Amino acid sequence: MTNLPKKNDLWFLPLGGAGEIGMNLNLFGHDGQWLMVDLGITFSDRLGIEIITPDPSFILPFQKQLVGLVLTHAHEDHVGAVPYLWPLLRCPIYATPFTAAIVRQKISEYPWRNQVELIEVPLSGKIGVGKFDIEFITLTHSIPEPNALAISTSLGTVLHTGDWKIDPTPLVGKKTNESRLKELGNQGILAMVCDSTNVFTEGESGSEQAVREELTDLIGEFPDSRITIACFASNVARLETAALAAKQHGRKVALLGRSLHRMVRAAEYAGYLKNVPEFISDDEAMDLPPEKVLFITTGSQGEPRSALARIAANQHPVVKLGSKDVVFFSSRVIPGNEKSIGLLQNRLVQNGVEVITAHEADIHVSGHPAREELKQMYRWVRPRIAIPVHGEARHLQEHAYLAEDEGVNEVIIPQNGSLIRIESGKSKELELVQAGRWMLDGNRMVDSTCIMLKDRNKLSIQGLIVASLMIDSMGQLLRIPQFTIMGVAQDGDEKDVLTRELHKTIRETLLDDYKNDDARQNAVKLVIRQTTNKLFGKKPIVEVHFILGMA
Repeated sequence: MTNLPKKNDLWFLPLGGAGEIGMNLNLFGHDGQWLMVDLGITFSDRLGIEIITPDPSFILPFQKQLVGLVLTHAHEDHVGAVPYLWPLLRCPIYATPFTAAIVRQKISEYPWRNQVELIEVPLSGKIGVGKFDIEFITLTHSIPEPNALAISTSLGTVLHTGDWKIDPTPLVGKKTNESRLKELGNQGILAMVCDSTNVFTEGESGSEQAVREELTDLIGEFPDSRITIACFASNVARLETAALAAKQHGRKVALLGRSLHRMVRAAEYAGYLKNVPEFISDDEAMDLPPEKVLFITTGSQGEPRSALARIAANQHPVVKLGSKDVVFFSSRVIPGNEKSIGLLQNRLVQNGVEVITAHEADIHVSGHPAREELKQMYRWVRPRIAIPVHGEARHLQEHAYLAEDEGVNEVIIPQNGSLIRIESGKSKELELVQAGRWMLDGNRMVDSTCIMLKDRNKLSIQGLIVASLMIDSMGQLLRIPQFTIMGVAQDGDEKDVLTRELHKTIRETLLDDYKNDDARQNAVKLVIRQTTNKLFGKKPIVEVHFILGMA
């Protein structure tokens, strides 16, 4: 069977997350088996598509050889595709307690949920998965329990970092296990597959402790205002910071957004948030004086259905914000979300709300390593081969330069679909296999390149005209054509003009002689498109239906 590694092969294959930030899916191959690391999603707001996953087609023929899925942490771009793709994979899942709790929530409503073998791995745990020995190495990030994976085979050990930073005071969870990383470096690391997100950022990413101090002080500057903090639901340390800072200023806390409640349940299951006061409901919060309440909400990225977006549009059933209220955006702007975030913040300001972002105050730090942290990781681990991932092409190239500057002689820059042989001095791309995107459309997954989505895209840009023509056996019109015109002309004069012109050109076109109905139909489609383009500069999708009648 092709694309199945032999005993002397150690392969790495990213199907998502190489050449892009998000949607991670990584495969390691050795001795007739495949191991999957992470299974994430990215998001969309076009064509009725919200969820996008990697295309798993490559691995599906090897389902019996797929020995397991190991999850580094619980962010959506690392675990979000499990509900959509696991039924095709049907392999055991390995995760630490917090991540396992998130996965259980995600699959809880699916009929196959009890078929999933979800194995909890303790922090710093070691497991054997087929021909792979895996050690979980505790790191810090912007979610509890991020792990690097030391994946060992008879041919050497690969360190797969997942997402990470070096935070000396992470507040929730343990600090980066520096001593174990150094030990692994001393033992010898064949290759390191490493996060590239912030490779262009000088210095260090900063600590959650500094954010806690800044948010606590900032809340005190608005003693009479109702305060709302918008942050990523997964940032449990930030949630704890907001809750403790509120307590220090005599405020009760309410959570807005289902994802926040899910994260709190998972955090409590894994033993976090023990010192946080009990949260109150949004109804209770609105009954309190403004100076006695603090909201923590989702929606910092301008997501249209989030709690904060509904508040800004005055559509939230309970919470109303206006003059003298303040919203802190304790988050970064994810590239691509600039417009939606700007719209959200403008709506809040128009309602009289004061908006404070990370540009005005130090109320956010990144969860990814800046350049000094990347350099530190290379000095600890000293891999023979560097494989940058989790970044766009420019990030991966810059990461390659950094790795070379840190003394790594061999660097392989992958793209999604790069089947890479990992071998000191001989690493190379063996071939480029199928990689792409699947999209959740309604209740099923479809390939991003399918004709249906291309048609839908054209409909959204050019519109649609359906013409119903009653003709006789000679192909001549018996009645005035009937048109359904959508997304092409405005009601009133424009549609009237278009309809008259189409009637005229179709009647003239049908005067010609055609070999068959298909030729006649194509000719009518062409003149409809030409006429519409002449009038409005649009080339719509055109459907023509002939109805045979009697003269």
